[in-house]
Amino acid sequence: MRELDRLAIEELGIPGYTLMYRAGEAAFRALRRRWPRSRSLLVLCGAGNNAGDGYVIARVARSKGMEVRVAALVDPEKLSGDAQVAWETYHASGGTVEEWTPEMLEKADVVVDAILGTGLARPLNGAPRELVEAVNASGAEVLAIDIPTGLHADSGRVMGAAIVADMTMTFVGLKLGLYAGDAFNHVGKIVFDDLGIPAQLTERMPAAGRRIDEKHVVAALPRRPRTSHKGQNGHVLVIGGNTGMGGAALLAGAAALRTGAGRVSVATHAEHVAAILGAQPELMVRGVDSPAEMTDAVKAADVIAVGPGLGTDDWGRALFRAALESGRPLVVDADALNLLAEEPLRREDWVLTPHPGEAARLLDCSAGDVQHDRFVALARLLEKFGGTVVLKGAGSLVGHVGEAAWICDRGNPGMASPGMGDVLSGIIAAVAAQTGDLTAAARCGVFVHASAGDDAARRGERGLAAGDLLSHLATWVNLG
Repeated sequence: MRELDRLAIEELGIPGYTLMYRAGEAAFRALRRRWPRSRSLLVLCGAGNNAGDGYVIARVARSKGMEVRVAALVDPEKLSGDAQVAWETYHASGGTVEEWTPEMLEKADVVVDAILGTGLARPLNGAPRELVEAVNASGAEVLAIDIPTGLHADSGRVMGAAIVADMTMTFVGLKLGLYAGDAFNHVGKIVFDDLGIPAQLTERMPAAGRRIDEKHVVAALPRRPRTSHKGQNGHVLVIGGNTGMGGAALLAGAAALRTGAGRVSVATHAEHVAAILGAQPELMVRGVDSPAEMTDAVKAADVIAVGPGLGTDDWGRALFRAALESGRPLVVDADALNLLAEEPLRREDWVLTPHPGEAARLLDCSAGDVQHDRFVALARLLEKFGGTVVLKGAGSLVGHVGEAAWICDRGNPGMASPGMGDVLSGIIAAVAAQTGDLTAAARCGVFVHASAGDDAARRGERGLAAGDLLSHLATWVNLG
């Protein structure tokens, strides 16, 4: 972001204060759209350019007739550069600053967080932390400028304490930290403005991450020709469903069907065959006691999804080993990941889909370590295991060696429920069977899964079940 600012100033000749003024104006417009009836504004200004944005917002708001109070944590006379210009312009217009007191929060319709921006590198303490905690405790409506104060701009972790915003207005480029770690509890609605910096300039900068959207689904799953038949749409084999866990294999198989795989087979414990066929008769289900009994199914498969309900006993281990030796592309989930953690190996023709706990076992660390910096964890998984990795969780990440991470900003807390990963495995396997591209399948599958979850959660997030997603998958795999 700093380099883009420099290029805009030096190569395009856009003065730094002009960019700051555009940011302040854009933030004020966003504020009025979100809170059209607001009349009183409390702007909290710290140091640096974030404070400068705050002073611009305060001046614009005053010019529009709003009642504005500004609390400065740093003496504005000590500001420098564009932030100093912003303060002087605000002051010249008749604006004043006050010493912060918690009582200020009581009369503000909206609080503007312009305390600290993207440069934060150490935990908050002292007055800034006390202020952040007071704002959060007040329940006030909050607009954060660029990034909520206290949130790390690269990892999204909370640096001691962080503002809980209702909306975050960010500029020039989206920050990784808005989509990772604890960010989803702090950023609210994200609104973006490029401040008029042309795309040809931003495109010169290497992306640290990219968002997944509908165009990736359309690219992976275009409209089928009228002469298409099931033999052209891939064959998925699901291996899993140990004793008492047949539902996991059923969910994966059903999801693969609803995602458009031409044929879907399930190799499972014999005790589950009747129940799975009764629930989803379109599946081809085979009860197996040993790998030898699924030889034909393995040969017929284009992609194998291994792990849903697999277990880690001798049966599960034998079937996992057979999947590894099959020569087929794999989608690896659940207990198959736990078995992989015991005997790590690297290959390129698979998609690993760990949640933070499984990722921690794969990396021999704690789930907290994984969540501390999910981008670093993703890079470590790729380095160790190769292929494509989906690091599940809020803001699921998709990575492939040598590429910037892909970020999914859809999904909801209701999806933290049993079987969701099984559904995702089936979706990814089905897309891979249709496209032959594992990375595209992971990217597309994560987006379809999260979008279907959001559709299913319209009735409410609490109580959302994995099977609720199945009826919504068709909407998202037919965008082409």
